[in-house]
Amino acid sequence: MVHGSPFLATLCIRQNLSPELVFRPIDVLDGMNRVLVASFLDLQAGVFEDMPYNREPVPTLVELSRLRVVLVAPRNPLNIGAAARAMSNFGFQTLRVVNPYGPSFREVRSAVGASEILANAERYKSLAEAVADCTLVVGTTAVRNRDLQHPVRRPEYGARLIHQRLRASNVALLFGSEKFGLSNDALSHCHWLMRIPTCDQNISMNLGQAVAVCLYELIRDSKLARAANQSKLATAGELERITALLLEALQTSGFLDRRRVSDSDERIRRLVRRLRLPERDAVIWLGMLRQMLWKMNQGKQPET
Repeated sequence: MVHGSPFLATLCIRQNLSPELVFRPIDVLDGMNRVLVASFLDLQAGVFEDMPYNREPVPTLVELSRLRVVLVAPRNPLNIGAAARAMSNFGFQTLRVVNPYGPSFREVRSAVGASEILANAERYKSLAEAVADCTLVVGTTAVRNRDLQHPVRRPEYGARLIHQRLRASNVALLFGSEKFGLSNDALSHCHWLMRIPTCDQNISMNLGQAVAVCLYELIRDSKLARAANQSKLATAGELERITALLLEALQTSGFLDRRRVSDSDERIRRLVRRLRLPERDAVIWLGMLRQMLWKMNQGKQPET
């Protein structure tokens, strides 16, 4: 727990801010501050317990269909099946295999929930043929000590670039063989590379695991999710009403008396605006603050 006002700390957590950016922390909570925090937590439980889980993948079905997962010279039938299962988990359907090890490819019978992907897998003799219909080709690598001539990106950043291209055209995502990865010739077909960050002691991932991690990043791209579901933000007038109520609550709780700051109004006003509250949340915050003030004022001793 951060020392100082837990209520102010809670406000700061939303933006990963420290209360020290607003006020110097205090050492002891008085009774009013405890009442304030209890009110906030009671209301918070009721407000957020029914928030829905977003079950929809970020890319549309059309975008999902434009991604080609390309396995280059795979050898282990279990890994091919694991890659197909990962594709099925995340909604991708097009699997292409380039020069697979013959016996292994024939042994790939099925993978849980992915038999259709395996049955429709396209087999190519050359990588050039496998990516011919794609406007972006992205390779994956563990890097090692290779002298790479391509930009290398982490999956969470590469996913955003892939998303942009999937809106209009096909993209190929390449995975090399379990033993050697992508050859220099295969890398020459790539526009840029992705690398999953791993520890130095064991940098190479299992093929099926690597496919699953990369496809998950494509599904979960949080920035695109926020952009697709951008909420209307609260107006300046609503933020000012929240600021006024918050200042009153902090004054009533005694927080502002601990160490007087000449520009406390301006600091709180900036803090509220950094929260970037959606319009629908502004009403909730106003109600919460009014309830807190009502409860705190109930505990006041009448003046004599």
